[in-house]
Amino acid sequence: MRVLVVGASGVIGNHLVPHLRERGHEVTGTSRSPGKAGKLRELGAEPVVLDVLDAQAVRAAVAAARPDAIIYQATALAGVSDFKHFDASFAATSRLRTEGTDILLAAARAAGVGRIVAQSYASHRYAREGGPVKTEDDPLDPAPPTATRKAFAALAHLDQAVNGAGGIALRYGNFYGDPGDGWPALMRARKFPVVGDGGGVWSHIHLHDAAVATVLALGHDGPAIYNIVDDEPAPTRVWLPELAKIVGARVGGFAADRFGELRGRTTVAEDGAICDPLQAASTACPPPCRPGSPRAAGAPAGSRPVFGKRGRIRSASFCSSSSLVCQMSGHR
Repeated sequence: MRVLVVGASGVIGNHLVPHLRERGHEVTGTSRSPGKAGKLRELGAEPVVLDVLDAQAVRAAVAAARPDAIIYQATALAGVSDFKHFDASFAATSRLRTEGTDILLAAARAAGVGRIVAQSYASHRYAREGGPVKTEDDPLDPAPPTATRKAFAALAHLDQAVNGAGGIALRYGNFYGDPGDGWPALMRARKFPVVGDGGGVWSHIHLHDAAVATVLALGHDGPAIYNIVDDEPAPTRVWLPELAKIVGARVGGFAADRFGELRGRTTVAEDGAICDPLQAASTACPPPCRPGSPRAAGAPAGSRPVFGKRGRIRSASFCSSSSLVCQMSGHR
């Protein structure tokens, strides 16, 4: 299959492009920077310099690549560290998720490309109602924290637009596994404190596993939305101190305010489910990773990438970076 990866030079692209090549796909990868062309070639992609917000250039790039499928991974999150002014920090990425998505989908329609997989986000978005475990069919929070509303609206736009075009939106958990990410600096600067009692449950996904799930999604028809997370959600009071130990930082804390509730909202758990931190003690929520365990310490790979209610990636045994024998089944 010929696959166009838009935003191939980002953190997930470092894992995604090699996985696509291993599966025999021919890959064209785009980047905003000409300086990343060499890196994309090393990963196995034919590089293309592209401004995703330039409609004419996007149409030309899609036509030239003649893809059978498009994977949309464009973001502008490098260096983002101001979570207090969330919408302002995510403004460039939100534009890519709204205007950029629309431009790409129009180009795909013009080129007759119907197979589209796009990056979305799962954590903190679901309404805190009903039970603690939720699926992709559960409603999103109609009134997210004020500081995040534009960013969350952009995600909703992407989900709806991609589904409307017959594509698949992958709601990833929080990425980890990039050696160049900003977590150590944030931790050392004490810009990421424990909120309240640290009971807010987070669901993560290693970049390796996110890439594997993305490649497998190419083999399934849309429209669909899948939660892509590992199977060990953990409260902030568990994973944040462990990360702080690893990077040699101290963990601060403060009482939750309205924005602080973001870190205590429902987040994705096993089987694409969501754990509400207010009910995290419920047996319906999978147990969190234990302090000191390899997963709690952020060991690379080894999580099971999991699709939600409509389809699952499953393996007969625990998946690792050297033995990923996962298959997706039960689509709709």
